[in-house]
Amino acid sequence: MLKRKQSSRVEVQPVADFGPDESLSDSADILWINKPWVHSLLRICAIISVISVCMNTPMTFEHYPPLQYVTFTLDTLLMFLYTAEMIAKMHIRGIVKGDSSYVKDRWCVFDGFMVFCLWVSLVLQVFEIADIVDQMSPWGMLRIPRPLIMIRAFRIYFRFELPRTRITNILKRSGEQIWSVSIFLLFFLLLYGILGVQMFGTFTYHCVVNDTKPGNVTWNSLAIPDTHCSPELEEGYQCPLGFTCMDLEDLGLSRQELGYSGFNEIGTSIFTVYEAASQEGWVFLMYRAIDSFPRWRSYFYFITLIFFLAWLVKNVFIAVIIETFAEIRVQFQQMWGSRSSTTSTATTQQMMRSSVFHMFILSMVTVDVIVAASNYHKGDSFRRQYDEFYLAEVAFTVLFDLEALLKIWCLGFTGYISSSLHKFELLLVIGTTLHVYPDLYHSQFTYFQVLRVVRLIKISPALEDFVYKIFGPGKKLGSLVVFTASLLIVMSAISLQMFCFVEELDRFTTFPRAFMSMFQILTQEGWVDVMDQTLNAVGHMWAPVVAIYFILYHLFATLILLSLFVAVILDNLELDEDLKKLKQLKQSEANADTKEKLPLRLRIFEKFPNRPQMVKISKLPSDFTVPKIRESFMKQFIDRQQQDTCCLLRSLPSASSSSCDHPKRSAIEDNKYIDQKLRKSVFSIRARNLLEKETAVTKILRACTRQRMLSGSFEGQPAKERSILSVQHHIRQERRSLRHGSNSQRISRGKSLETLTQDHSNTVRYRNAQREDSEIKMIQEKKEQAEMKRKVQEEELRENHPYFDKPLFIVGREHRFRNFCRVVVRARFNASKTDPVTGAVKNTKYHQLYDLLGLVTYLDWVMIIVTICSCISMMFESPFRRVMHAPTLQIAEYVFVIFMSIELNLKIMADGLFFTPTAVIRDFGGVMDIFIYLVSLIFLCWMPQNVPAESGAQLLMVLRCLRPLRIFKLVPQMRKVVRELFSGFKEIFLVSILLLTLMLVFASFGVQLFAGKLAKCNDPNIIRREDCNGIFRINVSVSKNLNLKLRPGEKKPGFWVPRVWANPRNFNFDNVGNAMLALFEVLSLKGWVEVRDVIIHRVGPMHGIYIHVFVFLGCMIGLTLFVGVVIANFNENKGTALLTVDQRRWEDLKSRLKIAQPLHLPPRPDNDGFRAKMYDITQHPFFKRTIALLVLAQSVLLSVKWDVEDPVTVPLATMSVVFTFIFVLEVTMKIIAMSPAGFWQSRRNRYDLLVTSLGVVWVVLHFALLNAYTYMMGACVIVFRFFSICGKHVTLKMLLLTVVVSMYKSFFIIVGMFLLLLCYAFAGVVLFGTVKYGENINRHANFSSAGKAITVLFRIVTGEDWNKIMHDCMVQPPFCTPDEFTYWATDCGNYAGALMYFCSFYVIIAYIMLNLLVAIIVENFSLFYSTEEDQLLSYNDLRHFQIIWNMVDDKREGVIPTFRVKFLLRLLRGRLEVDLDKDKLLFKHMCYEMERLHNGGDVTFHDVLSMLSYRSVDIRKSLQLEELLAREQLEYTIEEEVAKQTIRMWLKKCLKRIRAKQQQSCSIIHSFRESRQQELSRFLNPPSIETTQPSEDMNANSQDNNMQPETSSQQQLLSPTLSDRGGSRQDAADAGKPQRKFGQWRLPSAPKPISHSVSSVNLRFGGRTTMKSVVCKMNPMTDAASCGSEVKKWWTRQLTVESDESGDDLLDI
Repeated sequence: MLKRKQSSRVEVQPVADFGPDESLSDSADILWINKPWVHSLLRICAIISVISVCMNTPMTFEHYPPLQYVTFTLDTLLMFLYTAEMIAKMHIRGIVKGDSSYVKDRWCVFDGFMVFCLWVSLVLQVFEIADIVDQMSPWGMLRIPRPLIMIRAFRIYFRFELPRTRITNILKRSGEQIWSVSIFLLFFLLLYGILGVQMFGTFTYHCVVNDTKPGNVTWNSLAIPDTHCSPELEEGYQCPLGFTCMDLEDLGLSRQELGYSGFNEIGTSIFTVYEAASQEGWVFLMYRAIDSFPRWRSYFYFITLIFFLAWLVKNVFIAVIIETFAEIRVQFQQMWGSRSSTTSTATTQQMMRSSVFHMFILSMVTVDVIVAASNYHKGDSFRRQYDEFYLAEVAFTVLFDLEALLKIWCLGFTGYISSSLHKFELLLVIGTTLHVYPDLYHSQFTYFQVLRVVRLIKISPALEDFVYKIFGPGKKLGSLVVFTASLLIVMSAISLQMFCFVEELDRFTTFPRAFMSMFQILTQEGWVDVMDQTLNAVGHMWAPVVAIYFILYHLFATLILLSLFVAVILDNLELDEDLKKLKQLKQSEANADTKEKLPLRLRIFEKFPNRPQMVKISKLPSDFTVPKIRESFMKQFIDRQQQDTCCLLRSLPSASSSSCDHPKRSAIEDNKYIDQKLRKSVFSIRARNLLEKETAVTKILRACTRQRMLSGSFEGQPAKERSILSVQHHIRQERRSLRHGSNSQRISRGKSLETLTQDHSNTVRYRNAQREDSEIKMIQEKKEQAEMKRKVQEEELRENHPYFDKPLFIVGREHRFRNFCRVVVRARFNASKTDPVTGAVKNTKYHQLYDLLGLVTYLDWVMIIVTICSCISMMFESPFRRVMHAPTLQIAEYVFVIFMSIELNLKIMADGLFFTPTAVIRDFGGVMDIFIYLVSLIFLCWMPQNVPAESGAQLLMVLRCLRPLRIFKLVPQMRKVVRELFSGFKEIFLVSILLLTLMLVFASFGVQLFAGKLAKCNDPNIIRREDCNGIFRINVSVSKNLNLKLRPGEKKPGFWVPRVWANPRNFNFDNVGNAMLALFEVLSLKGWVEVRDVIIHRVGPMHGIYIHVFVFLGCMIGLTLFVGVVIANFNENKGTALLTVDQRRWEDLKSRLKIAQPLHLPPRPDNDGFRAKMYDITQHPFFKRTIALLVLAQSVLLSVKWDVEDPVTVPLATMSVVFTFIFVLEVTMKIIAMSPAGFWQSRRNRYDLLVTSLGVVWVVLHFALLNAYTYMMGACVIVFRFFSICGKHVTLKMLLLTVVVSMYKSFFIIVGMFLLLLCYAFAGVVLFGTVKYGENINRHANFSSAGKAITVLFRIVTGEDWNKIMHDCMVQPPFCTPDEFTYWATDCGNYAGALMYFCSFYVIIAYIMLNLLVAIIVENFSLFYSTEEDQLLSYNDLRHFQIIWNMVDDKREGVIPTFRVKFLLRLLRGRLEVDLDKDKLLFKHMCYEMERLHNGGDVTFHDVLSMLSYRSVDIRKSLQLEELLAREQLEYTIEEEVAKQTIRMWLKKCLKRIRAKQQQSCSIIHSFRESRQQELSRFLNPPSIETTQPSEDMNANSQDNNMQPETSSQQQLLSPTLSDRGGSRQDAADAGKPQRKFGQWRLPSAPKPISHSVSSVNLRFGGRTTMKSVVCKMNPMTDAASCGSEVKKWWTRQLTVESDESGDDLLDI
């Protein structure tokens, strides 16, 4: 998919050099500047400069005062060195003058700017040392550009072995695409920003104590926790007793104290929308909106925001980055290198080559990993150096050291280290040997011990190949890792110098803290907290600038940077182009092999002996003993006899008109029957001969076309660029000519060497085409044979085994009851309505509804409705309203079980249960149906009244929650979604193994380093465990949004708690299991900040590297690997993974053509009157841009909320009224210009008219009522008009179409996600419906009902604190109250259930299902991201076709009659032009194709466009196997039919001339006199049907024929094209041969006299008589007979000839 941008053209251009020009001219006085070591030294100095600026902060100098002088010294040295370099370059190049002067070189200017920044920094530091400038002053921001000097260290790699123009075009196109998608993202941000302002406004109402006074709001005045409320009594949250809902802004709090998130105005609203779109903290915004405003408004706004912005629009951004950088990655393929193998080429000893030795070493590695994973914390008093784990580690280390020594002895040291795998093993040996030293045990060397698990990858060859495929070549991921690390360092240094002087901000005081903050933003975990803390610290003035800075960095890091990792992984998963077609053939062949075998459940009958069903013939004389006969044979006899009887009843009395195929088989008529069979065989031989003759004619016609092309029949015509239709037509003709061997050896005689070389290449192409045809035909035949063998096997089993295909081995195969059940089960709505005469499918008005009704059978529709009703009934169940105690809910349960029982019985009786071809249990869906039915039946029969927690009854209730999964089985498209998920299970499983391996490595390391060290006293003032007793006062976190400061003497709210020495609440590293759980949560990028802070605070700052490395590997490689594999599997399941570049472009073209629609724009009025002027004005680009700007200006009026009590609302509404009248004027002008009917044709015009009409209604209501509802209506009208901008901007329109198409294609995936979410919601109510409130389980997020459970699970899909919710659901005694009898009476959780529940849900939904959405968007984005060189039909071609179609389709109905297609094709110009002089045959083929496919009816816009698209591509390269076979068969049929039509018309013309001459000779006036003259002239000049020198009569006749209009011959199928005539031509090489006219058949000259009268000559195909003889008085019958026989002989010779000289006598068609 990603390699379709690769171009096969070879451009001989200079390579692109974007690096510095370091090769300066030699100079006598300056030589050192050209030395390579000087260049290396300068690059090292650039890195030292970055290190120096990272240390240059006030807090760093305060902790380490000598660093101030160290940095000053380093900066001084660097300043002198870079200044000397700059002076030297200026001296050599010159400063201004010259083409290569210093200021004209971009890199020299950059170096000079860096030197200037270095001087400024050095001078500033001098002032700081002298205390002239305070170190905490903002002057330190002058050092911000200094970290950019890092570019000098890597710019040497900016030289590429590619043409500069190509690199420039790639970068230009990339910038355009990124800018376009940024505009698209900004459009949605502005849209939701406006909606947020008008729907919500401010979140300033809070619950405060009753005695709160203005200006006296403190932390103790608020509710705990801080709660938003609504002043309206009917909506939102109402404060409890003792509290009042008040506006904190009215109580005196500033904007900085209230926080910057909200929907106060458009700027803050867009900022908040972007925060929510990042899926970080959005749920808390929704909870605030729920408490302040109506619940439905909050749910609608935030759920649609997440769906469109976070899941669709941002994924479009990812798609454009992947597609944009795909071409760059392909072009840099040589720079990155190819995948390398780790196999050593050295000769090894026999023992090392043995599999026993290999498996022994791997088994030892496995045991070592198990032992290391068994380590756990045993207590502080235990001596860890001498435990059994240490001794085992020593033993394994000695073993692996011996293995390394043995390999070195066998291979030699040089041969050993030549392998990358051996280098890795040697590194492990050295590291683990140092690790077993007692002082280094359980230190950082533990990494080497746990890395042994990586060697287990070689256990599975599939896993090993997958790893090499993903991570090779290493330069790709290595380059991205280095780029990411450099970006982090540079951005951390810039942020450090930007915020290090800000007081009350400790996140950027030192470089490590700045690096952690910027890395946190990269991972998106808590990045909003980093930004909010910085905004509060810098103040209200600089807050917008800082917010833009962080948003741009977050946008680049999370979208572009992470997308690069996904793109590289997709590139590694991509197959080479030369392997794709081979893989397609192999896959087709494998599918054929699969179809040949019957399922195992049917092949089991082959194990039993054959027992065919026998019958005994009765009603025969007793003298004969008749044995039993097979029932199948008797059935065939009876069926044939019944068929013959029916034929006799329908036949006519004459025997010749009988239509029976099998007469009665009596003893008397056996001979007749055998004779008829023989005659039938003779007829089949004749038919076969006729087929061979037609094939011979076809070959001759193709050879003629080839000869015409080679002989240059178009000489003398003006040179003109051929269209793509003409090019592809000639390519096909040449390929077919080569395939049929029309290039005989005699043509190549006497040719030049160049011509012979061309013939040799043609021969090579011919052989390749033959081989390709043979492969395709072989696979096609293999498929047919496989299907035939499968049918034969099934028929043999049906005949030889009486119990085969018998439901439950009881019901007969053709039993009436089974047939009835089949009718009921398979009955469905017939969506296709066909014409009984033509057989064409009628286009109904409600065809989409009909297609939906015909999607499944009636029985499945009933069960879908019943299942949905049952799920709705389950939505009302809760721990407090259970189905066991609610009779109304039991009704739905009974109905579901009864209907499903009927359904399963009908299907089992119709198709069988298991041992039948179409059994109910033939796949996983059938097993799931039976399982769901049994669970429902058992539950309905049992209906337990008391359900203890963690019991079998509760498990049964959980399994009952799988009921919504029945929709997957009932809907075919849902089954396809499941197949797409499970078909790529292997790759997903391998990725899961890799991630588990990564987690195991870090978990084992974490256990050995942090086991027991994370436990601390909950009182931060207590250090030792012995002192951790008693109680202490702990402060309570009241609010995360407010920024109140404590007043003098004020304390934060808190309470007294006992001191406890314990691990952190949610994680620990005391054993491998707990460590794996903690790292799995970290891998989801949720909660890793808390893990990092706890490790740094309780173990040490250096150990923070551990969690950062794991997050980097897990985030950048692990998660992106999951995304890449899911996308690759999706493409493979869709069939796009194996598509070549041309095939992928063809698929993109078909997708674009589906989106293309006819222009709904009426033509310009003919005259130059008022309407024409209005038309010109409304269609002018300036007018359209002005309207778009007016729409934006009206939308800006919604920047603040329209409130009745706000005085600003009235002028804003008045301005909106003015805009409304302007838009009324616009619509009026368009109606005048286009006429009402023409205006109504466009959907966009209809939408504008609707919005304008609503605007007029709003204006009337606004001035009449002037209340809150009219303001709301006015805002809605403006929002509706804001959508019209997409139709006015091409880029927005195409991107919006991409999103819409993606939504359409992902509809069933979204439905599947909802069904899974519904199942988990029902199970969550059963498992966690009564869990007590905790840190995240509260009144907003809980499982008390199915509705709330769905909202919680939707929150978990976005990853919002899902791990904290899981830990709240794990609460166990003594922190809860258990109950032994019923689960709804306890408030405890379920530890094991929560672990499986939440982890499985997060993996399935977040890692797989959401990535399928990404895959669909990436696939559909090619509709937008296709450049002119990548398109088969460009947008200009499509636009031209739309304009021509608009001219032909005068009624604007989207369909035209078939006879108008020829006019449309003649009007096409440019790349779609059909030249009637050069490509007349192509024109005939295209017209006949439309006629054949649509039976002479109407054709649609897409029908003609599809035909042109097929004719404009090389089908051999672009089409896949099945489509290629069907298309070639269609084109072959069209060619033959057109040839037959041409021959028929020529023969008609010949006979017409003969009849004209006969009528002329039979004239009474010239009867006797001219008879003698004709007889005399017949002996002197033998006449012919048409000679090279036609007579005067024939010339006159031909002139008369040429004067006839075209409409005279429109009775034929292709008369407008087949009757066209061209000028005659002659070739010197064909002298002496019969001549012919262009576009007309001509018979050879007769060797003997031929009469002018004809007697009943059979000239048509099929042997029908065309005319009767015309008997003249003076013309003998022998002449007529000789004329007819001559035509017959010529026609016979044309049917039998293959490729002899007569092929040159044929005409061009």
